Amino acid sequence: MATFTYKAIDTQGRQVTDRLVAPDRAAAIEQLCRQNLNPIAVDKQQEQTTGILSRTGRVSKAEIEAFTRQLANLLAAGVPLSRALNILTREASRPGARKLWTAIHDQVAGGMSLADALAQHPRSFPPVYVAMIRAGEMGGFLDLVLDQIATFRSREQDLKGKVTSALVYPLILAVLATGILIFLLTYFIPRFSQMFAEFGGSLPRLTRIIVATSRALVGYWFVLALVLALIVFALQRVMVSEHGRRTLQQLMLRIPLFGQAVARFALVRFCRMLGTLVGAGVPLVVALRVAREAIGNQVLADTVGHAIDDVQRGSPLARSLECCRLLFPPSVIEMVSVAEESSRLDKELTRLAGAYEQDLDRRLKMMVAMAEPALLFVMAAIVGTVVIGMLLPIFSLQELIR
Repeated sequence: MATFTYKAIDTQGRQVTDRLVAPDRAAAIEQLCRQNLNPIAVDKQQEQTTGILSRTGRVSKAEIEAFTRQLANLLAAGVPLSRALNILTREASRPGARKLWTAIHDQVAGGMSLADALAQHPRSFPPVYVAMIRAGEMGGFLDLVLDQIATFRSREQDLKGKVTSALVYPLILAVLATGILIFLLTYFIPRFSQMFAEFGGSLPRLTRIIVATSRALVGYWFVLALVLALIVFALQRVMVSEHGRRTLQQLMLRIPLFGQAVARFALVRFCRMLGTLVGAGVPLVVALRVAREAIGNQVLADTVGHAIDDVQRGSPLARSLECCRLLFPPSVIEMVSVAEESSRLDKELTRLAGAYEQDLDRRLKMMVAMAEPALLFVMAAIVGTVVIGMLLPIFSLQELIR
């Protein structure tokens, strides 16, 4: 496929300049004629935009969100999809975003659906995004789905921002404690150990352990660095494999407090996505499959997969979700059941997402409130143990001198 730029006259006598994708120039002219356009000039671009795009960096999430919302507004105003994409291409401020929008426009102008065009760029548009677009195209409410996606992504970023901000202070404390410990073991203790060696005599066991640890860290730091690098590499390989990823996710769910927070985060994402799709008119089974991809935890997503099979066989949604007790508490099951009976499932799911998002925020604040003194206590205990271990010989300094 090649990209062609063209000038043509439409049925109202106006000149139109745009791009399209076609196998050759003859096919491009034929495509213009099918669109009731009278071509004036059709030229092949020397450089294919899609080839350039594969080598560009990732477009930021803020740009994707702005693109989604602006495209929704243009489509809601009655602007054709190809023209709307062309407008967004011209208004793009960064070269990376402009190349991405241009590639999508050319693919759509060449006859590809918007969902298929977005699927060609998985680094910028995840599968759940593409699935929602596909559902909107099939149902004829693409503008509504795009607006819902933009709202959903905005709420997702707010929620992730809360999680990130809650983890910042504990991480700073952990890094600070590690830095102080490394400084004591590599700079402070070697000078004390040299002084103790001059006096001779036997040192307390705690002091000997600390001195031995310091010597091992100073003398074999490269071995420790290599071991840490191997551990990081092994974890990356484990995360690449599906079995390893499931195992780590299962371990995360079993961690007290943290596992519950992970499950609540998945519940919020699932309920918001499912409520958004159902509210947009997407069939329930299709919406469940898309919302399943938004959970983010494969172990929890597997339980929802069984519920989807039950819904396909005709079971109510609430009863199908009963097998996912780790993700859906009994109270959620009952509320979903009542919402199904009253035909307001989308509103109830959206309300549940908001309520459990507030609950997750409270849990995160409680975890941070518990982690701060715990980390301070651990840091004080480690540093205090090192200091005491190095001061013990001084208490018996007089005996060592004799």
